[in-house]
Amino acid sequence: MRADADELYKHRIIQFCRFHPDPDQVRSAALWLQGVAGVQTVELLPPHALALVYDLRLVTLERIEHALSELGYHLDNSLLCKLRRALFYYTEETQRENLAIVQDGEIIQREVFVNRYQRVTHGCRDPQPEYWREYQ
Repeated sequence: MRADADELYKHRIIQFCRFHPDPDQVRSAALWLQGVAGVQTVELLPPHALALVYDLRLVTLERIEHALSELGYHLDNSLLCKLRRALFYYTEETQRENLAIVQDGEIIQREVFVNRYQRVTHGCRDPQPEYWREYQ
């Protein structure tokens, strides 16, 4: 499956928790995201949100938000944000799999099974040479 270049650059808004004691967490998250590989642009949206554009081939929203959470940033966990987040995670994962893009360090499971099948001796192979199979 081929994808247009426009489909590979995602425009997303990350909402942060309004009740966090650090009022400047959005600005510090924006500064951190500017150095992440695959993130093209980061823009502050007042009062508690970021607009970002990133390359789906290099990074996903799930990885970005997980990294922000690990760094101590508090994301908005309202029901609407959780639903949006789940929808974006699913669609991005599906699009990456359709384009045969894997995460760093991951191996496609099907390839593992195919390689193992080809190397293991089992009864599913015909021991005759290819040219003998025609003379039965």
